[in-house]
Amino acid sequence: MDSYTHLSLSERVEVKTGLARGESLRHLARCLDRSPSTLSRELNRTPKPGAVYEADVAADAARTRRRRGGRKLQPGTLLWDLMLDERLRCGWSPEHIAGGLKHDHPDRPERRVSHETIYCALYALPKGELKKELLSLLRQASRARRPRSGGKKRGEVLKDITPIAARPAEVETRLIPGHWEADLIKGKGNRSAVATLVERTTRLTLLAVMPDASAASTLHALTQAMQGLPAIMRKTLTYDRGSEMARHAELAERLQIDIYFADPYSPWQRGTSENTNGLIRQYLPKGRSLTHHVVLLERHRHVAQHSP
Repeated sequence: MDSYTHLSLSERVEVKTGLARGESLRHLARCLDRSPSTLSRELNRTPKPGAVYEADVAADAARTRRRRGGRKLQPGTLLWDLMLDERLRCGWSPEHIAGGLKHDHPDRPERRVSHETIYCALYALPKGELKKELLSLLRQASRARRPRSGGKKRGEVLKDITPIAARPAEVETRLIPGHWEADLIKGKGNRSAVATLVERTTRLTLLAVMPDASAASTLHALTQAMQGLPAIMRKTLTYDRGSEMARHAELAERLQIDIYFADPYSPWQRGTSENTNGLIRQYLPKGRSLTHHVVLLERHRHVAQHSP
């Protein structure tokens, strides 16, 4: 199948000839080693309903579209609404949005967009309240635009991880409790953090306070949060590939739990955790130190443990 390359003139001629012979789109797609949806979109671009498909006219139109170079993601379009109202304003990152759109619309590239395109569209907005509001929704909002593709390396490297593809199928059904998703909510400069753990079936949520986002603190906090649970409630834990989980093997041994790691840049694979974090962030604001909130949470936990 094609990898989103444009149809060549010779391919368009074969499409025209095949249609004249009465061949189906699926048959033509197989002959050209193309997706049927690619040919369907090509025919839908014919200017007038019922008009005969002309290969040379279609090729000229495609060249014109490429020269015009209009932005795919613009305010007022359906794709903009899918990106903005349903996702960005709900706390999704551009990477999260791009992955979610790809997952939701695998055969509709017109409803998909890369995270880089989202960043470019937001920063290309004219100055005003809308641009200010939307940039403030980014997890690392800034006035200057920096390329995201070659992100900086993380501190510690994860070794000997088990990918999410190996996770038992029963986790997806949400019928049996004991399967958890976890993440960190980090404060300013990573000098404070709160670990969040959500059970996929019951949505039981545990918060573990941490002095920082280091691997040692993560190991201690997650152990403290989960060691009091019955063994039957400690089946699996799914996490992203953050360096704070560098000591995952020790955690698995302490808790007798199987730990799985989501694919890179695939936060929708931990949707329960992502949605829960979005709610918690209303009370633990981004870009601020969480030290004060951590102290309150720790005090509350201490009181709860020692209350009659």
